[in-house]
Formats: sequence, structure tokens, C-alpha cells
Amino acid sequence: MNSKVEQPRAASSGDIVKYALALLLVAAGIFAFYWFSEWPSSMRSLAVIGGLIFGGGVFLTSHLGVQTREFLSESRFELRKVVWPTRQEAGRATLMIIIAVTAISLILATMDVAIQAAVKWLLGN
Repeated sequence: MNSKVEQPRAASSGDIVKYALALLLVAAGIFAFYWFSEWPSSMRSLAVIGGLIFGGGVFLTSHLGVQTREFLSESRFELRKVVWPTRQEAGRATLMIIIAVTAISLILATMDVAIQAAVKWLLGN
């Protein structure tokens, strides 16, 4: 956990302009994809990718973008601390899950057949 406690601050007018510009860039890329239908599909796809990249770049310069980068950095740091299971442990756990699911499904199927037979017997069919 992060021991830094920061008070959330409202977005400044500069950040709001950056958010709007980022959205406009992404929308422009999507608009270009549909508007220029006579272009080759690779060029149209590049327009969308360019809009996403430039829009993301503008977003990352805002306060929220800085917080997002910090969060991703801290998440990556925490992932390094995770002790991942070995291949053998993962294989055993997977086998145990398959066995448990099969056993539970057989129990439920048996109960279903029994209840169905009891209802048919009660209804006289």
C-alpha cells in the first residue's frame, strides 16, 4: 500500500482543455476512419491508431494522466513481489479443479434425474 495520503483536487481548467483535446483527437481518428472510406483500410486504421496515440499522449500530460502513470508504475512494482506458482503446482491445481467440477456436476446430474423421476411419479406420468 502507498503510505502517501493525498487530497483529491479538482481538475484545473488546463486539465479540462487537455481532456477535451484528447477526446477530440480520438474522435477525429474515428471520424477519419468512416469519412475517408475510399482510402485503403490500412491508412484508415492508421488514422484511428494515430488519434488514439495522440489523444493518449495529451491525456498523459494532465494531472489525471500523471496519477494513472503513477498507479501503473506502482502496480508493476507490486507485481514483482508476487510469488507465482511453479508449473507443477499450477498443473496439480488445475487437475484438482477439473476433478472437483466433474464430481460436483455428476452429483447435480444425479440429483436432477432423481427429482425428475420423483415429480413424474407424483404427477402420475
